[in-house]
Amino acid sequence: MTRDLPIRFLVVLAVPALLGAGCSDSSDPDEGTAAPTGDATVSPDESDDTAEAPADDPDATDEGEETAEPDSEPGPLSAQRPALNPFLAGSAVPIGHGDSAQSDWSTVTGPSGPSADLNVDDLVYQHLGPAHFGIAISDEYSDGRRVIWSNGRDRISKVDYDTLEVLAELPIADELLSAEQADAELAELDSLAGLDKANRGLEMAVRYLTGLDGIYYLLDVDNTLFVGGAESILAYGDVEPDNADSAIELVAEWPKPEGITGGFVGANLTFDGRIAMVTNEGWIVVVERDFSDYEAIQLNGAEVAPQHNIDMLDAGFRPGAADWVRNSLAIDEDGGIYAVSANHMHKVVWDGETLSTDPADGAWTEPYLNGTTQGSGATPSLMGFGDEDRFVVITDGEKLMNLLLFWRDEIPEGWEPLADAPSPRIAGQHLANIGDPTRESVQTDQSVVVAGYGAFVVNNDPASVPDGFPAAGTRVLSGYSGADPLFTPLGLQKFEWDEASQTFGEAWANTEISSANAVPIVSGDLGLVYVVGARDGEWTLEGVDWETGESVFHWVTGSNRYNTLFSGLNIDQDGRIVHTTMFGILRYDPQG
Repeated sequence: MTRDLPIRFLVVLAVPALLGAGCSDSSDPDEGTAAPTGDATVSPDESDDTAEAPADDPDATDEGEETAEPDSEPGPLSAQRPALNPFLAGSAVPIGHGDSAQSDWSTVTGPSGPSADLNVDDLVYQHLGPAHFGIAISDEYSDGRRVIWSNGRDRISKVDYDTLEVLAELPIADELLSAEQADAELAELDSLAGLDKANRGLEMAVRYLTGLDGIYYLLDVDNTLFVGGAESILAYGDVEPDNADSAIELVAEWPKPEGITGGFVGANLTFDGRIAMVTNEGWIVVVERDFSDYEAIQLNGAEVAPQHNIDMLDAGFRPGAADWVRNSLAIDEDGGIYAVSANHMHKVVWDGETLSTDPADGAWTEPYLNGTTQGSGATPSLMGFGDEDRFVVITDGEKLMNLLLFWRDEIPEGWEPLADAPSPRIAGQHLANIGDPTRESVQTDQSVVVAGYGAFVVNNDPASVPDGFPAAGTRVLSGYSGADPLFTPLGLQKFEWDEASQTFGEAWANTEISSANAVPIVSGDLGLVYVVGARDGEWTLEGVDWETGESVFHWVTGSNRYNTLFSGLNIDQDGRIVHTTMFGILRYDPQG
């Protein structure tokens, strides 16, 4: 399908599938699609942390000197949490987005600062190779140890939880990129700026990211890592069970049966322990973890998916950007499986034996706005648990996107449908302009971060695009060059559902803080949301108050060595931020 496209136009490759990673289309403001109307308000919050002293100011903070702690501490989030899936590994991070609800809402209290310039003694880094976009932390082995699993372009890796030392690697490519080769790439990228850096990033994206599959993963209670490939589900584990130092082996492979079409673009686990995956042509499969049996069903309307995907490529859309399904699944404890396709949000019901798309069983299929024709870029996230109002959350396909809440169970009696929404099941529809009423385009490929009744999105559009830079490579600017002031994206925005008034609206917007390309994470107990951004040309970790949007602290890391490159942030068992990077894995461990 892509054979006639120049290679430089294939650079955004699998990026839309990177765990729903934070990436947004940057469009020419002169393009003809009109922005939808709405009443979004802008309330940018400012704090001492976001008003940095200029570099030549004699009162500016010296390198390595800690800034003062904020005057007010963020408060804890009080809300019912997503149910823990008993068949996922018993750890803080068993799956991409943290849980089966795909919320990115951690149960562990993360760091609270203070702000500082970190040095190498504050950062634990380990080389893994290219295209590792997430991690899974194991349960404890019998000796009390844990490991961290990660799947990348050229290897499956297992590292020690405490030290990040590589314990075992299983090559899945003919040649492994060495640490020395990666260091040379990073040194060159760090030495460049502006257009030179942008072009170098484009070359690196072609080299390391083109043609990826096997991005979505989960780690189960038996310490088996399941990875969804293009044509099969792969199961990896220890050669010697219950030995953290064991070599890794491919335990089993489940080839996609004849008649189930498309490549796998998402992975999750049902609450009775089955693997659930979806293909880009609209097939959902539920598979026993020993691969002994499976059930499959086609989403409503999916008969058009194969031709749709061909037509979108022929129309010039980048591979993966406009597939009929291009995001992963959310799953609730009652058997609801939530998938988003081009033009529609779907609930499929699993009863332990069969899959159903029948409304009589509680399933539904509902439309959303899709002016770009590319569909939603967001993996569905679940909001509301127990006796709370219960929703599934996505962004739509408008050029200036809306954040959407769908009632995920029965629509409440007496509910008045929203006048401007295409479905009565939509409980909330609000413009996500990232706090800038002049914006004409925001379209994200990131799942919405959800904690309590709050829903959080970020801007990943680069601040500028060089003349002549390929449109398909725009995300590369936020990926490889996101710390360069010419390209640094700015802006965070949070929305909230008000249970009393049954309305959905903006809570705050911060137009000063950057979240360049990573999937954020919320520490609900502390009331902080963490993003990786940039200040003055250097990469940073940012801690932002979930309730106000104000900066609480930031840690400066500097080098592209610590660039998230579309991966997700995680909070480990001990409250430390961990994420993968361009060529490795990083843990923030300040010694001050």
